[in-house]
Amino acid sequence: MQSKIKVRKVEKQDLDFVYKSICELENEELDFEVFAAIFNENIANPRNLYLMAENEKEGAGFISFHTQNLLHHCGLVGEIQEFFMHQKYRGQGVGRLLINEIKNFAEQNNLKSIEVTTNRRRVENVLIYENLGFTLSHNKFTIYKE
Repeated sequence: MQSKIKVRKVEKQDLDFVYKSICELENEELDFEVFAAIFNENIANPRNLYLMAENEKEGAGFISFHTQNLLHHCGLVGEIQEFFMHQKYRGQGVGRLLINEIKNFAEQNNLKSIEVTTNRRRVENVLIYENLGFTLSHNKFTIYKE
């Protein structure tokens, strides 16, 4: 399956695919107008890299990667914000293709590290990220707006 998969930058016309992917990932229907505004802002930002994996007929997966200069790293750090693979493409190396593109971008741009956070309810993701070369190194704490 992997040989038919191509990875490319996300474009404006990919909005519907990305919207449906993120809604599935979050298991909720997000406000489309707000989502679209954020999507367009984020793909226009040169510090971000949004990629889509697709075969000839359909999207297979999506990844978003944001970079920023951080004081405590004395340099540029990237963080995967969203990473989604459609069920039928999981376990076939498609996610690894997306991660490899992120790694290439990080190397070309001299990033200090690549980070990713996963929700505690997605326990299976820890092993997936470790198999992709990530190390479990931090805890993340959140305060939600009430």
